[in-house]
This record gives sequence, structure tokens and C-alpha cells, in this order.
Amino acid sequence: MPDSAVAAAAERLRIAAEAGEPCEPIRDLIPESDLGGAYEVQRVNTQLAVAAGRRIVGRKIGLTNPAVQAQLGVDQPDFGTLFAEMAFTDGAEVPWTGLIQPRIEAEVALVLGADLDHSTHTVVDVINATAYALPALEIVDSRIREWDIRITDTIADNGSSARFVLGTKPVPLEAVDLRSVQMTMSLNEKEVSSGSGAACLGNPLNAACWLADVLSQSGDPLGKGDIVLTGALGPMVAVAPGDSVEAAITGLGTCSASFADPDRLRAASES
Repeated sequence: MPDSAVAAAAERLRIAAEAGEPCEPIRDLIPESDLGGAYEVQRVNTQLAVAAGRRIVGRKIGLTNPAVQAQLGVDQPDFGTLFAEMAFTDGAEVPWTGLIQPRIEAEVALVLGADLDHSTHTVVDVINATAYALPALEIVDSRIREWDIRITDTIADNGSSARFVLGTKPVPLEAVDLRSVQMTMSLNEKEVSSGSGAACLGNPLNAACWLADVLSQSGDPLGKGDIVLTGALGPMVAVAPGDSVEAAITGLGTCSASFADPDRLRAASES
């Protein structure tokens, strides 16, 4: 993939994010078959973000759930980078500013207590390296107009990541069977999504193994303290200003967030 195409794709996505206005897909620059080129686009913008002072706190795995894959027309996982300012705490009011066309999904978050730096990993490696699990909400947001994405578009766009919300009651893995957990997610007190741990590549630990292998083999392994969002347990749902969302995951508890209404905040500031 020519450097010029990678640079152009990275700039297109970066401008869209900064302006808060969606752009056209980058498939004219990075062919759908060129996953390496798409990850190079992601790497360029990640390096620029770090140079600008943003702090990496972990990774997200996307497209692990068949329902989400069907929604987006893809057939394999991907990953993106999590930055500190993307993180919110259970019950937070998430600012709408900077979001373009957000959707939300519920998943299991793992927090690592040790490095995962082998060339290949087993589920036992992941279990031994995990300090605890948390319920999580991931707010995904494509910089591509109308979510018209293929896998290279979403990879280049940092896995369509935007923000995430973490529960605050750590649960050790010996206390929960992640494969059998059941999830329900409500939007404005109406159930809108459901699923199980088995829907995430058969088990969220399988997703974490996949990510650990890919990152270690690329020379950028997961490390102690990293947050890993393991992937959606059910279909994602669009959200709007003023919405409230709560996810309940058996064995892990609940995680909730609301979205600030810019009009309400503007009226309050003017009163």
C-alpha cells in the first residue's frame, strides 16, 4: 500500500473526527482486501494522538458478535485503541459534543494484572493475566457517512471507537463463567438488546486470546493495567441526546450512562 494512500485515508478520518462531520468511506484509498493497509492508517492516527498528549489505556475488540457482523456486513473481528479521555464511570452523563452518529453496545471488560506477551496465548494465559472483569458499555461512532463501512473502513477508523463506560465493582474470573453470562440492555427503560457471553467468539476469553496473539505478533503486546473491551454481547443500538442506557450482565452487575442533551445544557447556561 503506497504511503500516500495511507496518509490520505488517515487525514480524511482525522478531519472528520475533528470537524464532527462524517466523511466518505476510505475504500477508494484502501481496498477491502488490504487489512494491513487499514491497520497502518489506524497506526498513523494513533501515533499522532499520542504525540498530541493522549494516553493509551487499552484496546477494544470489535465485530466478535454474529449479530453485529451481520449489521455491518463483515465476517471477522478487528481491534482499536482506547485512550484515557474516552473512559467514563458507571452512571456518568456522557457529553454529546464530538459524537457524530453514535451507537451503544454492552460487553465484558477485562483489566489485566500481568503482561500478555507470548507469541500465542491460551485461555489459561488470559485467565492468569486478568486481574478482574467489569461490565461495560461501549459507545461506537463511525466517522464514515451513514455507517457505510466495510472491514477496512472500520479498522482504519480505530475500530469505530468513541467512548466507553466501566462498572466499578471488580469481579474476579473465578467468580463468573464468562461464556454463560446473560446480558440485557435497556434504552430509556425499554429493553433493546440481549445476548450472552457465548455470542462473543464463543467466550469473551477467546476474543481476548485473539487480540493478545495479534498484538504480540505485531510487536505491541497487551500489558499490565490494560483495559480490554472484549466485544459486544448483543446488537448495537443507536442513541440520541437525552437518552439513558443501562446494561445488566449476570455475574458482573450493571453499568449505566446517559447522554447530555446539548439544548438542555445550553438553556441552563443561559438562565
